Amino acid sequence: MTDAGRLVVVRGAGDIATGVIQKLVHAGFKVLALEVAQPMAIRWRAALCTAVREGRWSVEDLVGVRVGSWDEASAVLGEGQVPVLVDPEASVLDAARPIALVDAVLAKRNVGTTRAMADVVVGLGPGFSAGDDAHYVVETMRGHDLGRVITAGPALPNTGVPGLIAGRAAERVLHAPIAGIVSVRRGIGEVVEAGEVVCTIASEAEAGEAVDVRASIGGVVRGMIPDGYRVRARFKIADVDPRTELAGSVDTISDKSRAIGGGALDAVLQGLGGWRP
Repeated sequence: MTDAGRLVVVRGAGDIATGVIQKLVHAGFKVLALEVAQPMAIRWRAALCTAVREGRWSVEDLVGVRVGSWDEASAVLGEGQVPVLVDPEASVLDAARPIALVDAVLAKRNVGTTRAMADVVVGLGPGFSAGDDAHYVVETMRGHDLGRVITAGPALPNTGVPGLIAGRAAERVLHAPIAGIVSVRRGIGEVVEAGEVVCTIASEAEAGEAVDVRASIGGVVRGMIPDGYRVRARFKIADVDPRTELAGSVDTISDKSRAIGGGALDAVLQGLGGWRP
Protein backbone atom coordinates (compact mmCIF):
# COMPACT_ATOMS: atom_id res chain seq x y z
CA MET A 1 0.00 0.00 0.00
CA THR A 2 1.05 3.62 -0.49
CA ASP A 3 2.30 5.83 2.32
CA ALA A 4 -0.58 7.74 3.88
CA GLY A 5 -0.80 11.40 2.97
CA ARG A 6 1.43 11.20 -0.10
CA LEU A 7 -0.95 10.18 -2.88
CA VAL A 8 -2.07 12.63 -5.56
CA VAL A 9 -4.56 11.59 -8.23
CA VAL A 10 -4.18 13.22 -11.64
CA ARG A 11 -7.15 13.02 -13.99
CA GLY A 12 -5.63 12.62 -17.43
CA ALA A 13 -2.21 11.41 -18.54
CA GLY A 14 -1.67 13.32 -21.78
CA ASP A 15 1.46 15.33 -22.53
CA ILE A 16 0.51 18.27 -20.28
CA ALA A 17 -0.61 15.94 -17.49
CA THR A 18 2.70 14.09 -17.79
CA GLY A 19 4.52 17.34 -17.02
CA VAL A 20 2.33 17.70 -13.93
CA ILE A 21 3.00 14.12 -12.87
CA GLN A 22 6.76 14.55 -13.19
CA LYS A 23 6.79 17.66 -10.98
CA LEU A 24 4.72 15.89 -8.32
CA VAL A 25 6.88 12.77 -8.40
CA HIS A 26 10.08 14.82 -8.15
CA ALA A 27 8.62 16.56 -5.10
CA GLY A 28 8.13 13.22 -3.37
CA PHE A 29 4.46 12.51 -4.02
CA LYS A 30 3.01 9.23 -5.23
CA VAL A 31 0.83 9.74 -8.31
CA LEU A 32 -2.07 7.71 -9.71
CA ALA A 33 -3.19 8.78 -13.19
CA LEU A 34 -6.75 8.23 -14.44
CA GLU A 35 -7.54 7.93 -18.14
CA VAL A 36 -10.20 7.02 -20.68
CA ALA A 37 -10.22 3.69 -22.51
CA GLN A 38 -8.81 5.19 -25.72
CA PRO A 39 -6.71 8.29 -25.01
CA MET A 40 -6.56 10.64 -28.01
CA ALA A 41 -3.37 12.55 -27.20
CA ILE A 42 -1.59 13.57 -30.39
CA ARG A 43 1.73 13.99 -28.54
CA TRP A 44 1.44 10.43 -27.30
CA ARG A 45 5.17 9.74 -27.40
CA ALA A 46 5.62 12.24 -24.56
CA ALA A 47 2.53 11.14 -22.65
CA LEU A 48 2.03 8.44 -20.01
CA CYS A 49 -1.49 7.80 -21.34
CA THR A 50 0.20 5.68 -24.01
CA ALA A 51 0.54 3.01 -21.31
CA VAL A 52 -3.18 2.34 -21.77
CA ARG A 53 -2.46 1.08 -25.29
CA GLU A 54 1.04 -0.35 -24.80
CA GLY A 55 0.84 -1.69 -21.24
CA ARG A 56 3.94 0.27 -20.19
CA TRP A 57 5.31 3.56 -21.40
CA SER A 58 8.31 5.66 -20.36
CA VAL A 59 8.68 9.43 -20.65
CA GLU A 60 12.02 10.75 -19.43
CA ASP A 61 12.46 9.36 -15.91
CA LEU A 62 8.83 8.28 -15.50
CA VAL A 63 7.42 4.81 -16.14
CA GLY A 64 3.68 4.50 -16.61
CA VAL A 65 2.05 1.09 -16.13
CA ARG A 66 -1.52 0.22 -17.09
CA VAL A 67 -3.45 -1.24 -14.14
CA GLY A 68 -6.94 -2.59 -13.76
CA SER A 69 -7.72 -1.91 -10.10
CA TRP A 70 -6.71 0.03 -7.01
CA ASP A 71 -4.91 -3.05 -5.64
CA GLU A 72 -2.79 -3.25 -8.81
CA ALA A 73 -2.18 0.48 -8.66
CA SER A 74 -0.97 0.21 -5.06
CA ALA A 75 1.59 -2.42 -6.05
CA VAL A 76 2.89 -0.29 -8.93
CA LEU A 77 3.15 2.75 -6.67
CA GLY A 78 5.22 0.68 -4.28
CA GLU A 79 7.69 0.04 -7.11
CA GLY A 80 8.16 3.77 -7.72
CA GLN A 81 6.21 3.81 -10.98
CA VAL A 82 3.06 5.61 -12.11
CA PRO A 83 -0.08 3.46 -12.41
CA VAL A 84 -2.44 4.48 -15.20
CA LEU A 85 -5.98 3.33 -14.51
CA VAL A 86 -8.87 3.52 -16.99
CA ASP A 87 -11.36 5.30 -14.75
CA PRO A 88 -12.79 8.45 -16.39
CA GLU A 89 -15.40 8.75 -13.64
CA ALA A 90 -12.75 8.73 -10.89
CA SER A 91 -14.59 5.95 -9.07
CA VAL A 92 -11.32 4.84 -7.42
CA LEU A 93 -11.26 7.88 -5.13
CA ASP A 94 -13.15 6.21 -2.29
CA ALA A 95 -10.54 3.47 -2.11
CA ALA A 96 -7.48 5.61 -2.89
CA ARG A 97 -8.35 8.59 -0.65
CA PRO A 98 -5.77 10.95 -2.18
CA ILE A 99 -4.55 14.00 -0.33
CA ALA A 100 -4.88 16.05 -3.54
CA LEU A 101 -6.38 15.79 -7.01
CA VAL A 102 -5.33 17.60 -10.18
CA ASP A 103 -7.73 17.69 -13.12
CA ALA A 104 -5.39 17.72 -16.13
CA VAL A 105 -7.92 16.51 -18.72
CA LEU A 106 -7.75 19.91 -20.50
CA ALA A 107 -11.21 19.47 -21.95
CA LYS A 108 -11.77 23.27 -21.81
CA ARG A 109 -14.64 22.43 -19.47
CA ASN A 110 -15.13 20.64 -16.18
CA VAL A 111 -15.85 16.95 -16.77
CA GLY A 112 -17.05 16.25 -13.24
CA THR A 113 -14.37 17.40 -10.81
CA THR A 114 -15.51 18.89 -7.50
CA ARG A 115 -13.78 20.27 -4.42
CA ALA A 116 -15.15 17.33 -2.43
CA MET A 117 -12.84 14.89 -4.22
CA ALA A 118 -9.77 15.66 -2.08
CA ASP A 119 -8.41 18.05 0.53
CA VAL A 120 -6.80 20.01 -2.31
CA VAL A 121 -8.33 20.08 -5.79
CA VAL A 122 -6.57 21.83 -8.67
CA GLY A 123 -8.06 22.47 -12.11
CA LEU A 124 -5.99 23.26 -15.19
CA GLY A 125 -7.18 25.94 -17.59
CA PRO A 126 -10.61 26.97 -18.87
CA GLY A 127 -13.65 25.37 -17.28
CA PHE A 128 -12.55 25.79 -13.67
CA SER A 129 -13.04 28.57 -11.16
CA ALA A 130 -10.94 28.70 -8.00
CA GLY A 131 -13.21 28.75 -4.98
CA ASP A 132 -16.07 27.11 -6.86
CA ASP A 133 -15.30 23.72 -8.41
CA ALA A 134 -11.60 23.70 -7.46
CA HIS A 135 -9.51 25.15 -4.65
CA TYR A 136 -6.92 26.41 -7.15
CA VAL A 137 -6.73 26.88 -10.91
CA VAL A 138 -3.56 26.94 -13.02
CA GLU A 139 -3.39 29.15 -16.11
CA THR A 140 -2.68 27.15 -19.29
CA MET A 141 -2.66 29.88 -21.94
CA ARG A 142 0.74 30.71 -23.39
CA GLY A 143 2.07 34.08 -22.36
CA HIS A 144 3.15 35.93 -19.26
CA ASP A 145 0.72 34.13 -16.92
CA LEU A 146 1.38 30.56 -18.12
CA GLY A 147 1.57 28.33 -15.04
CA ARG A 148 0.26 31.01 -12.66
CA VAL A 149 -1.73 29.75 -9.69
CA ILE A 150 -5.17 31.38 -9.44
CA THR A 151 -6.65 31.47 -5.95
CA ALA A 152 -9.99 33.12 -6.82
CA GLY A 153 -11.95 33.01 -10.06
CA PRO A 154 -11.44 31.30 -13.43
CA ALA A 155 -8.60 30.81 -15.86
CA LEU A 156 -8.59 32.84 -19.06
CA PRO A 157 -11.34 31.69 -21.45
CA ASN A 158 -10.54 29.36 -24.34
CA THR A 159 -9.82 31.39 -27.49
CA GLY A 160 -9.99 28.40 -29.83
CA VAL A 161 -6.67 29.52 -31.34
CA PRO A 162 -3.42 27.66 -30.57
CA GLY A 163 -0.64 29.64 -28.92
CA LEU A 164 1.82 31.53 -31.10
CA ILE A 165 5.07 29.65 -31.75
CA ALA A 166 7.76 31.10 -34.06
CA GLY A 167 5.13 33.36 -35.59
CA ARG A 168 2.69 30.52 -36.27
CA ALA A 169 -0.57 29.78 -34.49
CA ALA A 170 -3.69 28.21 -36.01
CA GLU A 171 -1.83 26.83 -39.03
CA ARG A 172 0.28 24.62 -36.76
CA VAL A 173 -2.66 22.39 -35.87
CA LEU A 174 -4.32 20.02 -38.34
CA HIS A 175 -7.90 18.77 -38.01
CA ALA A 176 -9.70 15.83 -39.59
CA PRO A 177 -11.65 17.01 -42.66
CA ILE A 178 -13.96 14.00 -42.39
CA ALA A 179 -14.76 11.26 -39.90
CA GLY A 180 -12.92 8.01 -40.46
CA ILE A 181 -9.82 5.89 -39.86
CA VAL A 182 -6.39 7.54 -39.81
CA SER A 183 -3.46 6.18 -41.81
CA VAL A 184 -0.26 7.95 -40.79
CA ARG A 185 2.13 8.92 -43.58
CA ARG A 186 4.63 11.07 -41.69
CA GLY A 187 5.13 10.23 -38.04
CA ILE A 188 6.14 12.15 -34.94
CA GLY A 189 9.68 13.48 -35.22
CA GLU A 190 9.75 13.71 -39.01
CA VAL A 191 10.39 17.01 -40.76
CA VAL A 192 7.83 17.93 -43.43
CA GLU A 193 7.34 20.65 -46.02
CA ALA A 194 4.25 22.80 -46.42
CA GLY A 195 1.70 20.93 -48.53
CA GLU A 196 3.14 17.49 -47.77
CA VAL A 197 0.68 14.70 -46.93
CA VAL A 198 1.05 13.74 -43.27
CA CYS A 199 -1.87 11.34 -43.01
CA THR A 200 -4.91 10.02 -44.85
CA ILE A 201 -8.39 9.54 -43.46
CA ALA A 202 -10.55 6.77 -44.91
CA SER A 203 -14.28 7.42 -44.56
CA GLU A 204 -16.42 4.72 -43.00
CA ALA A 205 -19.57 6.35 -44.35
CA GLU A 206 -18.52 6.46 -48.01
CA ALA A 207 -16.82 3.29 -49.20
CA GLY A 208 -13.56 4.04 -50.97
CA GLU A 209 -13.44 7.71 -49.98
CA ALA A 210 -10.10 8.79 -48.53
CA VAL A 211 -8.91 12.33 -47.89
CA ASP A 212 -5.29 13.45 -47.63
CA VAL A 213 -4.36 15.77 -44.77
CA ARG A 214 -1.51 18.11 -45.71
CA ALA A 215 0.79 20.19 -43.56
CA SER A 216 -0.08 23.87 -43.70
CA ILE A 217 3.49 24.87 -42.83
CA GLY A 218 6.91 23.30 -42.87
CA GLY A 219 8.35 21.99 -39.64
CA VAL A 220 8.65 18.94 -37.41
CA VAL A 221 5.66 16.71 -36.66
CA ARG A 222 5.39 17.02 -32.88
CA GLY A 223 1.98 15.42 -32.62
CA MET A 224 0.12 12.83 -34.67
CA ILE A 225 -2.89 10.73 -33.74
CA PRO A 226 -1.89 7.02 -33.63
CA ASP A 227 -2.19 5.03 -36.83
CA GLY A 228 -5.50 3.23 -37.18
CA TYR A 229 -7.43 5.45 -34.78
CA ARG A 230 -11.01 6.38 -35.56
CA VAL A 231 -11.64 10.13 -35.43
CA ARG A 232 -14.63 12.40 -35.88
CA ALA A 233 -14.71 15.30 -38.34
CA ARG A 234 -12.82 18.42 -37.20
CA PHE A 235 -11.00 16.50 -34.47
CA LYS A 236 -7.42 17.69 -33.83
CA ILE A 237 -5.17 15.04 -35.31
CA ALA A 238 -1.70 16.55 -35.78
CA ASP A 239 0.62 19.39 -34.78
CA VAL A 240 3.45 20.70 -36.96
CA ASP A 241 5.98 22.86 -35.11
CA PRO A 242 8.00 25.29 -37.25
CA ARG A 243 11.02 24.83 -34.98
CA THR A 244 12.68 21.95 -36.83
CA GLU A 245 15.50 21.91 -34.29
CA LEU A 246 13.05 20.20 -31.91
CA ALA A 247 12.94 17.03 -34.02
CA GLY A 248 15.09 15.26 -31.46
CA SER A 249 12.96 16.37 -28.51
CA VAL A 250 9.54 15.00 -29.45
CA ASP A 251 9.74 12.25 -26.81
CA THR A 252 10.38 14.68 -23.96
CA ILE A 253 8.19 16.91 -21.80
CA SER A 254 7.66 20.32 -23.37
CA ASP A 255 8.37 23.78 -21.96
CA LYS A 256 4.63 24.43 -21.67
CA SER A 257 4.04 21.13 -19.85
CA ARG A 258 6.84 21.89 -17.39
CA ALA A 259 5.47 25.38 -16.69
CA ILE A 260 1.96 24.09 -16.05
CA GLY A 261 3.35 21.20 -14.02
CA GLY A 262 5.24 23.66 -11.83
CA GLY A 263 2.06 25.65 -11.31
CA ALA A 264 0.12 22.52 -10.35
CA LEU A 265 2.79 21.50 -7.83
CA ASP A 266 2.79 25.04 -6.42
CA ALA A 267 -1.00 24.88 -5.99
CA VAL A 268 -0.89 21.48 -4.27
CA LEU A 269 1.79 22.67 -1.85
CA GLN A 270 -0.11 25.88 -1.11
CA GLY A 271 -3.21 23.84 -0.35
CA LEU A 272 -1.29 21.50 1.95
CA GLY A 273 0.36 24.38 3.78
CA GLY A 274 3.83 23.69 2.48
CA TRP A 275 6.13 20.84 1.52
CA ARG A 276 5.23 17.69 3.41
CA PRO A 277 6.17 14.37 1.68
